[in-house]
Amino acid sequence: MPTPSRLGLLRDPDFGRLFAATALGQLGDRVLFLALPLVAIVALHAGNLQVGLLTAMTTAGSLLVGLPAGAWVDRMRKRSVMISTDAARSLVLLTVPVAWWAGSLTIWWLYAVALVHGVLTVFFDVAYVSYLPHLVGRVSLVEANAKLSAMRSVTSISGPSIAGPMVGLLGAPATLLVSAAGMAMSGLLASTIGRREQKPESSERPHLGREIKEGLAYVLQRPALRAMMLGDSMFNLSLVVYQTMLLVHLERELGIGSFGVGLVLSGMGCGALLGALSATRATKRVGYGPVIWLAPLVTCPGTVLMPLARPGWSVCVAAIGLATLSLGGVVRVVAQSSLQQALTPDRLLGRVSATARFVSWGGIPLGGVLGGASGSVFGAAPTLWMGAAGMTLSALPNVLSPLRTMRTLPAESTPEPVG
Repeated sequence: MPTPSRLGLLRDPDFGRLFAATALGQLGDRVLFLALPLVAIVALHAGNLQVGLLTAMTTAGSLLVGLPAGAWVDRMRKRSVMISTDAARSLVLLTVPVAWWAGSLTIWWLYAVALVHGVLTVFFDVAYVSYLPHLVGRVSLVEANAKLSAMRSVTSISGPSIAGPMVGLLGAPATLLVSAAGMAMSGLLASTIGRREQKPESSERPHLGREIKEGLAYVLQRPALRAMMLGDSMFNLSLVVYQTMLLVHLERELGIGSFGVGLVLSGMGCGALLGALSATRATKRVGYGPVIWLAPLVTCPGTVLMPLARPGWSVCVAAIGLATLSLGGVVRVVAQSSLQQALTPDRLLGRVSATARFVSWGGIPLGGVLGGASGSVFGAAPTLWMGAAGMTLSALPNVLSPLRTMRTLPAESTPEPVG
């Protein structure tokens, strides 16, 4: 039996409900991550460029509504936004198996589903990140982010393990029913959280442009936040270039099948779980800033093992490299998320989160297109090399910033915006 001190925040009923809701939503998301591209690859026989475009559509929402989403979310109760977007995402995903069974599913339908789902996800994620400080308080942010990351890592292991065999038995379109159910149940659980934040005070004359500008100014005038966003932007673009061809490489060039793909992705989940369990200790021992730049510098080079792999035992070695990438990624994200949330005043949480997402995720659609185009021209393996190099170099902006030596949070953790 775990002791109460080990349980920590999980003893709080409302955090427990958020934890469970996040688990269900993340399980649905991990199934979606594997099943949606496989619908295109296996069911529709899509080419490399089409798979890249599908990846781009999935994340294009960050560019389309990234900045205004933060201003809109700051005007609303975050919990309500989370519930409504979960329900809408579930309905959108249900259209894929319905269209498949009706014989009308096309790659353009998948593009539309990926785009709408991505836009809804932007609103959900901005509300989620902004709601956490209200729920647990700023003192408990590192613990909360670490526990939620550990749970996400467990779903990263179980999701592909479930999705791989299901894709093989039922087909990728039908597997999306699991994803839709997970998101619907996540919304239902979130609706049972009793602790609700007060409705934000609305100004007499709200102005979307002025509110967006205030969030941008707050971020751009703080070197630590600037560096984290630039490093994230480089990492995410390179990661998507890599991921766009990863499934193609595993499925078509290494020939390991959907079950094998699920095992590889589950291995990445194991690395992420280890990273989540060690994130709090690593952050305290190494420091907030150093752990943010050391993590990618140490763990990203291992991703070159995948393009070097050949059918056989070397695939297992390459999978260890991907697990190491996940370990470092989770440690970095826990430290980075906690630092960003602690540095931001309550009334700007949505806008700062949306600004960070817009900048750091803005290159993801481009990464999907670049990954697909590079895969079509050079092949999957050379594209994986490019992605691995970019992820490793993403440490540079943080190394060249105050994060290089920022071991603890600044004394004033909730400064008011300047200008």
